[in-house]
Amino acid sequence: MHYPLPLARLIEGFQKLPGIGPKTATRLAFHTLKMKEDDLRDLAEALLSVKRDLKTCSICHHVTDEDLCPICRDPARDRSTILVVEESKDVMAMEKMKEYRGLYHVLGGVISPLEGVGPEQLTIKPLLERLKDETIKEVIIATNPSIDGEATAVYLSRLIKPSGIRTTRIAYGVPVGGDLEYADEVTLAKAVEGRREY
Repeated sequence: MHYPLPLARLIEGFQKLPGIGPKTATRLAFHTLKMKEDDLRDLAEALLSVKRDLKTCSICHHVTDEDLCPICRDPARDRSTILVVEESKDVMAMEKMKEYRGLYHVLGGVISPLEGVGPEQLTIKPLLERLKDETIKEVIIATNPSIDGEATAVYLSRLIKPSGIRTTRIAYGVPVGGDLEYADEVTLAKAVEGRREY
């Protein structure tokens, strides 16, 4: 099917989003044709603002619009525990359950040789710097239970254990191959409760 160039570009743009195939991209593109111009302008501005106005927290690397994220600024958080996750969306998933009150560290992905991602592309070095703080007593590794997530967890535990800091892994309440952001609050709470030494 031959689409006019602006529509074809929009369909192609939507297909760059995860989980959006050609049919869904086409449906979304045609939906935008029906939207009011003000709504489209708001959507376009929101998309640009996410890229322009967001950055990562200088301590934990969670997405924020300030130098420090609200979690790192919160004096009521338990500063003896750091929960290590792959992405900011995982922090948000953990926060929904309202059970964990410690700090976070966002790696920015996982070690994945097939994807060309090594430890140096992740925020592992800043994590190790944070662990020099003597108030930190435990690191909970909460990477997804995928092959790369497991490999990253093993790599981190080998780096952290010699420091004497307790290193645990969340329990398998989260299904293998599943993402933290799609797990319900009860599953996440059980996963944190049942964490084990790693």
